[in-house]
Amino acid sequence: MFDSLTDRLSEAFRNLRGQARLDEKNIQDGLREVRMALLEADVNFKVVKDFVDRVKEKALGADVLKSLTPGQQVVKIVHDELVELLGGEQTGLCLKHKPVTIMMVGLQGSGKTTTASKLANLLRAKHKMKPYLVPADVYRPAAIEQLHVLARQLDVPAYPSTTDMNPVDICADALKKAAEAGCDAVLFDTAGRLHVDEPLMEELSAIKARCNPAEILFVADAMTGQDAVTVAEAFDKRLGISGVVLTKMDGDARGGAALSIKSVTGKPLKFVGVGEKLSDLEPFHPDRAAQRILGMGDVMTLIEKAQDTMEAAEAEKLAAKMQQAKFDLEDFLTQMRRMRKIGSLESILKLIPGMGGMMKKLGDVQVPEKEIDRAEAIINSMTKKERREPSIINASRRERIAKGCGRTVADVNALIKNFEQMNKMMQKILGGGGAPKMPKMPRIPGMPAGYTPPGTKPQPKPSPAMLGNSMAPGMPLMPGMGAMPDMPGAQGEGKKQLSKKTLAERKKKKQNKKQRKKR
Repeated sequence: MFDSLTDRLSEAFRNLRGQARLDEKNIQDGLREVRMALLEADVNFKVVKDFVDRVKEKALGADVLKSLTPGQQVVKIVHDELVELLGGEQTGLCLKHKPVTIMMVGLQGSGKTTTASKLANLLRAKHKMKPYLVPADVYRPAAIEQLHVLARQLDVPAYPSTTDMNPVDICADALKKAAEAGCDAVLFDTAGRLHVDEPLMEELSAIKARCNPAEILFVADAMTGQDAVTVAEAFDKRLGISGVVLTKMDGDARGGAALSIKSVTGKPLKFVGVGEKLSDLEPFHPDRAAQRILGMGDVMTLIEKAQDTMEAAEAEKLAAKMQQAKFDLEDFLTQMRRMRKIGSLESILKLIPGMGGMMKKLGDVQVPEKEIDRAEAIINSMTKKERREPSIINASRRERIAKGCGRTVADVNALIKNFEQMNKMMQKILGGGGAPKMPKMPRIPGMPAGYTPPGTKPQPKPSPAMLGNSMAPGMPLMPGMGAMPDMPGAQGEGKKQLSKKTLAERKKKKQNKKQRKKR
């Protein structure tokens, strides 16, 4: 979502870093680019003006730290101000009183029904709560059916609403039914309109007065930009919302709503929807979002995602297998499936410092997600013994495996070769049986080595089991390719593969050079 903003800000800071010293003129020139970048990202113009003024004031009056260059000092100030602009610190739900009652409000089509289900899934998985879903949108029969379908997917109870019932009565009665079912979290999925109108607000106010929800979350579509902020203000004046949830953050929204919502409404952005799956709802962390915007990556989120897909005992077991060189194709398959749960290759690279623009540089080397399906098919075509002892896979076995999965022998050879490369790389990383040797990470743009943004905790080192390859925790080498070409810190098998034609040309040049020396 912040891609275009990140690109523009990176260009502005690149110019500033080239300055030997900072004065009012080159600071003004740099901040002009920052202002344009924020306005193009659809950030509220008053918010932009205040933000740039604060940065300018601090940049001119600040003492340059010994560990930073003048240009890096400006980046640090912008980072700190971005964190404040986005809310300062992460704000969670109020879970003190049981049952926890949460009212979802917003315009029609903003994603309230899906978000209610995602939130129920998050409460159950993270907080070990038993949620109860309440479909209170009687004006749209499909909304009631949709919530019941999602409730069945999550295996949680839902109130049996019908279109002839009163929404206020539904919510009031649902509280009693939830208590009888032993549920400690009740989520009301209320109706929406295409625009803010009086009948809608009267109905929502009546539900609030009758049920007294602990949280009133305004759900907005991030694609609507500044309009989402305007509508949030209207809902806040009538209902007193406690927080905001932005959906479709994985789309091509420019990010203006996320950057403006706290400053304009005074209400924190609590959650963001990052996909269509019921698990694709994340707590919003202002410091991590600021790091992403400035191209610093977000290693903490990457590690959390990797850890969520693997239990501690399983991680230790896998680490031991890697250290003993017993990592087999079954483990390789498990790692590929785990990576799919973490996200796409592009989304993972964006979380690694300095790698945000890597997908653009890769060009034709980009790996389609279908490659993982093909790799799964090849491995599933093997016998259990072949998966556990890849060394026994000879030519005849490879031919049989290829026929069994509908692929070619060349595809089978490529997969086995990638697996062997990964095994060698893991041995280099984990060599010596001691602590894992972490590959050298690229330097954060605009930051000195070892810089930790203020207000953030030092990021923990992932366990050996989280090191799928030399780039990211939990990320195995992708089927059909070795390590990424020209990656900082990559070595050995990680170097870019040269074509046969290029190798032949180089060999011929060496031979000609030798002949000339002899003469």
